[in-house]
Amino acid sequence: MNEPSQRNVQLDRLLSELGLARGPGEAAGVELRLSLNRTREFGMVISAGPGGIDGELDEANFGKDRASVYAAVELTDAEDFLSLFQRTVAYQRLAAAARRRAQPVPDAALRDLFGKLLALGRAPGGPGDRLQTLELNPLQLGERAVVVAASCDFAAAAAPRLPRPIEKIDKLLHPRSIGIIGVSASGMNFGRIILRNLMGSGYPKEQLLIIRPGETEIDGVRCVDGIKSLAQKLDLLIVAVAASAVYELVDEIIEADSVESVMLIPGSLGETRKSREPAAALAARINAAHALPGGGPIFLGANCLGVVSHPGVYDSWFIPLERLPKPQKKRERDSVMVSQSGAFMITRLSQNPWLDPRYMLAIGNQTDLTHGDMLRYFAERPEIETIGIYIEGFKDGDGLDFARAVRRAVVSGKQVVVYKSGRTTPGAGGVMGHTASIAGGPLLFNSVVRQAGAIVAEDFNTFDDLFYIAGALQDKAIGGNRLGAISGAGFEAVGMADSIESGTFAMQMGELDPATIKAVEEILAAKKLSELVEVRNPIDINPGADDEAHLFISEAFALDPNIDAVVVGLDPTAPSVRALETSKLRPGYDLSDPKSTVHLMPPMVERNTKPLIGVVDGGTLYDAFAAKLMDQGVCVFRNCARATQALVRYVEARLYAATLRSKNR
Repeated sequence: MNEPSQRNVQLDRLLSELGLARGPGEAAGVELRLSLNRTREFGMVISAGPGGIDGELDEANFGKDRASVYAAVELTDAEDFLSLFQRTVAYQRLAAAARRRAQPVPDAALRDLFGKLLALGRAPGGPGDRLQTLELNPLQLGERAVVVAASCDFAAAAAPRLPRPIEKIDKLLHPRSIGIIGVSASGMNFGRIILRNLMGSGYPKEQLLIIRPGETEIDGVRCVDGIKSLAQKLDLLIVAVAASAVYELVDEIIEADSVESVMLIPGSLGETRKSREPAAALAARINAAHALPGGGPIFLGANCLGVVSHPGVYDSWFIPLERLPKPQKKRERDSVMVSQSGAFMITRLSQNPWLDPRYMLAIGNQTDLTHGDMLRYFAERPEIETIGIYIEGFKDGDGLDFARAVRRAVVSGKQVVVYKSGRTTPGAGGVMGHTASIAGGPLLFNSVVRQAGAIVAEDFNTFDDLFYIAGALQDKAIGGNRLGAISGAGFEAVGMADSIESGTFAMQMGELDPATIKAVEEILAAKKLSELVEVRNPIDINPGADDEAHLFISEAFALDPNIDAVVVGLDPTAPSVRALETSKLRPGYDLSDPKSTVHLMPPMVERNTKPLIGVVDGGTLYDAFAAKLMDQGVCVFRNCARATQALVRYVEARLYAATLRSKNR
């Protein structure tokens, strides 16, 4: 049988399994596109959206989830995918057509069809005829379902990489012994900076070892001639040599079997055209070593900035400590940042010291360990609550591993915030030049990873906001989507109300309970503001309101059964608010005053179970005001729009996470 005839036979079989027939369609039918595609990153993915001519329109013309929606077949079911599809323009057209016919929307037919497609996508197939794609476009859904055009493709299954022994990540993060190769005895190269950072961060000098022939010690740390000279197995070896020396050295490390984990600092391994083939061969040798007894060593990198592990008491970044002092916070750190780019972490930490993760790992170009491996490990760590991840690209199949790990982490009660670069053609080109990883389609990534349960950021600022708010509010109850908004500035109160919608979710202004209205009226009367303010939500409490007025009203809102979260503008420029470090006009009427917000708000936030976010919208004069609140765990933003928009995204994710957990009980 020739290939086109064979394809027709296979396609007829698939359509039969779906209970669909081919035909010319009807003039009144709504055209859909349904597909299964085995993607490089996420394995088999189901997709649905507009079909025919509408399906050819650029999806950028539609808002998020309004054109096509995607989900990893492994992580969805018919009901779940139907709820995704109900957000699309295509579904809205189906609903409009059904109304014209005075018929119900065909949800049952869609649910049944999605279920059959998912069953096809999960079928293992034979060794040489595994389903790769099935495209139904257009499929008309009117009085009956008719496939106007369809295609399919089959291919042999590719051999997956061997699983990495991720339990050894514990050795990487909490090493009892660290070796370094590439330390200069006379100059300040990357290896020497790493050595100084290790000692400067408190790692015991007696547990360090330098591999350098001809030297007995450097900076008081003992040296040995080579890997074969190691007296006992190292938990971690940091490799800071030239890229050209890495290939032979990795073979020596694998052969000696004297290291549990390796950190490859050098860049240019697989990042240039010349190096891609030898780097791929190196990765293959590392992969093969995982079949050895004990699983062989794990490798972080290459092109890796390093790791900061507070529990492991070490900092292996090659950035001098004087250029990036680490914040010394007293509270228990419970977040992690994993980044393909070390510079991304540096700038985030430098600009946002309140992020303060327990671990910070740069994974580079994923020669061995991947995003999915790291997330799988941290998903099982009970002390970790929030995980922030920056991605430039996935290795083959790692997107699915990553999505599985997202789901596992979210179901176990953790929060995962993700930003993936390369959303534009020039951006994807930049990713290729930096990591030699292929960036997957942004719409596919966004839809699949959000559906798995992650909070997906669109840009750097949004990542900062979402990672911060997730860490600040992780212990707060999210009971619904009703917001209370308070400010002494009219524009700010309105700005909060104007920011309660995202592309896929909306909060609403909660209707105040009569008891709350009475309580707020009493507060306003006590502060001599009752003639100036009408009690409503959002409420403008007048620039004459002092710290107590802002906070007492905020707590009244937080106690209202019709309010699920509160955002309060703290109005630092208002004359009655104690927001200055030192007041010349009213000495003592400043941050040191026991009645200032920095003293009153932290215990109020602590005793209330609902989210309560402060907004300090002012210039550098009020940095200390914001910082003193943030240092005490109060969630603070510097403008009302970013605060409310971050809260909306966060509430959406928390409510979805609760749904996922209830389904997996």
